[in-house]
Amino acid sequence: MFITFEGPEGAGKTTVLQQVANRLREEGIKIVVTREPGGIHISEQIRGIILDQQNTMMDARTEALLYAAARRQHLVEKVIPALETGHLVLCDRFVDSSLAYQGHARGLGMEEIYQINKFAIESCMPDMTIYFDIHPEVGLARIRANENREVNRLDLENIHFHEKVRAGYLKIAAAEKERIQMIDASQSIEDVYQRVLHIIEARMNR
Repeated sequence: MFITFEGPEGAGKTTVLQQVANRLREEGIKIVVTREPGGIHISEQIRGIILDQQNTMMDARTEALLYAAARRQHLVEKVIPALETGHLVLCDRFVDSSLAYQGHARGLGMEEIYQINKFAIESCMPDMTIYFDIHPEVGLARIRANENREVNRLDLENIHFHEKVRAGYLKIAAAEKERIQMIDASQSIEDVYQRVLHIIEARMNR
C-alpha cells in the first residue's frame, strides 16, 4: 500500500510519519519511508536545487518541472520496487504538493500541473493520503521555533503564498474525499500521531 503525507509548512507531518513508521515496524510490518523531492540520489540532487535559498529567481514553471522530474525518478527507482516486493510505502509529500504549491499558490493551474505529473507518474497514485491541515500562521511559527528544522526557499515566501497553498490543499481534499483523510494538525503531536496511526491501521485491517 502507498500512503502519502501532505500539508503546509510546519504542519508536523514529517515528525508524525516517523513515529507511525516506528510503531508499525514494531508490529512486524515491512515499511519503506521516503520523501519528496528526494528519496534517492538523483532526486535529492534536484531537491537541493529547488529548495536552495539562493535560487529566488527560479521560474514557477521551472520549479514545477523539476518537481515532476524528481518525482518520476523517485517513483521508478524506489516507490514502485518497494510496492512490488510487498512493502508499505510511507511518503512525505507526493503529487498533491505540486497541485497545491505550483498549481494553486503559484497560479499555474491545478489541471495544468496535474497533466505534467500525469506524464511523470503514469497511473501510480496513492492508495490513501493523510492531509495535515493547519493555519499558515501556526505552521510558520512552529518553523521559527524549531532550530533543528531546515529553512528552505519555500519557507521564505510571504503569508499570502502559504494561505494559497492551504486553500489549494482544501480544494483537493474536498474533491477527493475517499482518498484523502484530513487531520487537524493544530493539536498536539501526540494526539495527531494517535489519530493518524488509527486511520492507517484501520485501513490496513480492512
